[in-house]
Amino acid sequence: MNWNRKATIVLALVAGAFAFGGLAIPLTNHPKFCAGCHTITPSYESWTKSSHKDVTCVACHVRPGVEGWLHDKVWNGTKDTVIYLFGTPTEVHNLKAKVDSDVCVSCHRNILRVSEIATRDLPPPVKDVGLVMSHRAHMEAFGVRGQGEGCTTCHSGVVHERPIKGYPIVIPRGHVSADSKPWNPEHPEGSYLRTRALSDCFRCHDGKTEHQGKPISRKCETCHLPEKISADLLF
Repeated sequence: MNWNRKATIVLALVAGAFAFGGLAIPLTNHPKFCAGCHTITPSYESWTKSSHKDVTCVACHVRPGVEGWLHDKVWNGTKDTVIYLFGTPTEVHNLKAKVDSDVCVSCHRNILRVSEIATRDLPPPVKDVGLVMSHRAHMEAFGVRGQGEGCTTCHSGVVHERPIKGYPIVIPRGHVSADSKPWNPEHPEGSYLRTRALSDCFRCHDGKTEHQGKPISRKCETCHLPEKISADLLF
């Protein structure tokens, strides 16, 4: 085989790869492609009803840049596809997916700037309980701890869970009972998603975990305006 023929074959393969990629990448970026896996279908259905329904799966689950695309989409996507076709997929209530905080902040950077001590900045129902926690302070603390925590440590269910207690938005469970309505996750006992949904602020605010050399207080006024604290809001 002469050099010209070899060069032609190589160029044809490269062109074919680019053409295939040009078709495959947009296809695999579409949320309905993700929903083709039956274990992802519940997540897809909850996404269609969420406040993020106009944001694609890859926009949150694939970090920007070449490294993010290669690892989060190509590597993880290929691995999950192989497991789905030839292995045993993870049970739907035990799925674990990481969303990098930098991805969240790329759209929600304003959350690091709002005062959060003025109730006008807060949506209901957190306004009703006078929550005064600072997102910036928590993000800085997570960074110091270096345990991979971030936005989804508290907001893990914002897209793929239903609002609790009939609230209009999905918020972290917190630890309070702001009304008389009971609430329990729909996930089965012992599942990862049930455990995650029941996690509350006391996972860190336990009076033992330290930040900047001091135990993190679990007193109500650490996170709530004093005038909003009442017996109705105690856990």
